[in-house]
Amino acid sequence: MKGTSIKKVLILVTILAVPGFLYYLLQEQGKNRYKPLPFFGPKKVATTFHSVRGKQIPDTIYHQLGDFKLIDQAGDTVTNKHYDGKILVVNLFYTQGNTTSVDIANKAMQSFEYTYRPNKKVNLISLSIDPVYDTPARLKPYAEQLLAKPGKWDLLTGDSTQIYNLINKGLSVDAHHEIINGDKKFVYSNMFVLLDYKHRIRGYYEATSKEDLNKLDDEIKVLIIEELRNNNDGR
Repeated sequence: MKGTSIKKVLILVTILAVPGFLYYLLQEQGKNRYKPLPFFGPKKVATTFHSVRGKQIPDTIYHQLGDFKLIDQAGDTVTNKHYDGKILVVNLFYTQGNTTSVDIANKAMQSFEYTYRPNKKVNLISLSIDPVYDTPARLKPYAEQLLAKPGKWDLLTGDSTQIYNLINKGLSVDAHHEIINGDKKFVYSNMFVLLDYKHRIRGYYEATSKEDLNKLDDEIKVLIIEELRNNNDGR
């Protein structure tokens, strides 16, 4: 009888202890279960520091997207300031020609728009590589067909020089046009680029790769968690 009572006490203690132990694992050990994403582009060590759990860590200055002033599908002017504090998923497109690659990317963007529609920290941007043809007047019905809502999924056009500078230098993605047999042909990397809330490049993903798109979805979530942690650390 005494042995049975001891067993009951041990079982009761175990039942009470397990939730506390699991909470500890989630709060302490769970902090390291997400591997930080890499930074792409040039970087340099800054003269400033930030504190992580009381330890002074030198800041690093990473490549950022830079300033721009473009026009969205609604005809509104959009600048980089419009996306301050936002995680960005950026891709390239144009409204005529090479429809298979563009359609694949558009469908992926539609999926991300649906998934992250409630999350105000995530924005989608599609940059036209044919801004001369892709005027706001042409982008408006095109965006309506895609159900691309301005302010969440922005289709941007504007000055050609600025667009290509933003793509080639800001995003470090190849895009150019060539004249082949008298016709203009656009050549570009059909990639998705992930930018964090400071508009630093954190990942590249092939638009035609399901594996890459699944990875992008996961890494958007990692950036959301990363921002929450940085805010908690006072960075």
